[in-house]
Amino acid sequence: MFKSLKIRLAITVVVCLVALYFLLPTLVAQIPSPWNNYFPKDKIHLGLDLQGGMHLILEVDADKALESMMERTAGDLKESLMENRVRFRNVEKAKGATITMELSEASGKPALEKLLNEQFSDLEITSSTPREGGQMITLGVKNKRAADLKKLTVEHSVETIRNRVDQFGVAEPEIVPEGENRIMVQLPGIKDPERAKNLIGKTALLEFKIVDEENSLDEALRGNVPEGSIIAYGAREDKASGQRGQVPYLLKNKSLLTGASLETAKVQISDRFGEPHVSMKFNSQGAADFDRITNENVRKRLAIVLDGVVHSAPVIQERISGGQAQITGNFTMDEARDLAIVLRAGALPAPVNILEERTVGPSLGSDSIRQGIMATLIGFLLVVVFMFIYYRLSGLVADSVLILNIIVLLGILAGFKATLTLPGIAGIVLVIGMAVDANVLIFERIREELRLGKPPRAAIDAGYSKAFVTILDSNVTTLIAALFLFAFGTGPVKGFALTLSIGIVVSMFTAVFVTRIIFDYFIWNRSISKISI
Repeated sequence: MFKSLKIRLAITVVVCLVALYFLLPTLVAQIPSPWNNYFPKDKIHLGLDLQGGMHLILEVDADKALESMMERTAGDLKESLMENRVRFRNVEKAKGATITMELSEASGKPALEKLLNEQFSDLEITSSTPREGGQMITLGVKNKRAADLKKLTVEHSVETIRNRVDQFGVAEPEIVPEGENRIMVQLPGIKDPERAKNLIGKTALLEFKIVDEENSLDEALRGNVPEGSIIAYGAREDKASGQRGQVPYLLKNKSLLTGASLETAKVQISDRFGEPHVSMKFNSQGAADFDRITNENVRKRLAIVLDGVVHSAPVIQERISGGQAQITGNFTMDEARDLAIVLRAGALPAPVNILEERTVGPSLGSDSIRQGIMATLIGFLLVVVFMFIYYRLSGLVADSVLILNIIVLLGILAGFKATLTLPGIAGIVLVIGMAVDANVLIFERIREELRLGKPPRAAIDAGYSKAFVTILDSNVTTLIAALFLFAFGTGPVKGFALTLSIGIVVSMFTAVFVTRIIFDYFIWNRSISKISI
């Protein structure tokens, strides 16, 4: 018995020391040197509602990604038809995620079906209409493949946004998909919400296109856009007035190079004007492509287009080797940094729209912390007073382990770098009540055994053993509910479920294990005839 008591006491001490080890950076403003080298650096992470920040619900336009894929597929299909000598009049992307084509011969349909099975298995013929001397064919994406592509689009968007946020320097962001095409983004402690929104929402599709100088820009602006060309606009600032305007460009529609070939992007300062610009370096394949493009288009203008906006269109003076390029413009330093971040993180596979936006100020977060601590203290004091009045000294035993309960709970949160939210504080308050609830069951059992005439030691043994199953059942059922809340809940619900789950396990340890140690210590080798209960 005594040996068992020592072992249990040692376990309790170890648990307390480990909890304090992880909790110390939170409790102490600054650990003196050189002791600070032996302790964790991170404090308990506070959620959006406690330290302020921004909450966004984004909607991914997955249909746009599907349409873009079909546009690329239309070009590839056209080339494959020519290689396989299947006669056709035109192949073009139609409305939505469909491709229309006209076969010159009715006998061309079997050849098309064979080509689809071998090279374009994602496509299927949705309609076929006979025409004079041929057939009108409509192609669409197979339903299962379309669903998979939309799912991959959302997953890719989550990873891209996470990469951008990580490089932006936000601690403990929460970026999770919601439903089929929505993403929840929480950025605690963010100080510039507008900049963060621009960073997250920018598609960052980088393209290099040749300026069409063979056709008239004026004619194109009047509506006569030549086939294979598009009109794009770039920003221009009047240095005299400081006003910004738009300058039109007539560009070849085909992208010669995209941001997918980038290896890195960084901000540099121009030696001549001292203005920031973004310097880009391509990977090996991109460098080879850029070398070829510049060699084939000497004396032509190469437009650098980001999300449909022309940032610059310099004349290619000579072949450029080494795989490096620059994006210049009237950037501020923050704009240049953010542009470099989105280029490094990669383009979003589809546009995103902000459906919901909430900003929590730091002062509101401070008020939440203060009110949460006050609620916890009031709840703690009320429980302490009630337990002392109703169960006397035995109640104080239960009260004493409540402090241990909170220390261990917060230590676990700090150790696992979990995020504490305002609903999480509510979970802590609830756990305080649940912790003494177990002791209430035990104490009532002990009272029943004492009324049956059993001595104190036997009554305590019977009280703990008989109440344990009831305590275990009630806590396990609550834990199951909390785990489901954590698994399927989001945001505040998850924060509440987290602290509740940890608190249930800790309260089982303190209420059943630790209080029993205290009782056993005082009745060991002591002639106690009465228990204050």
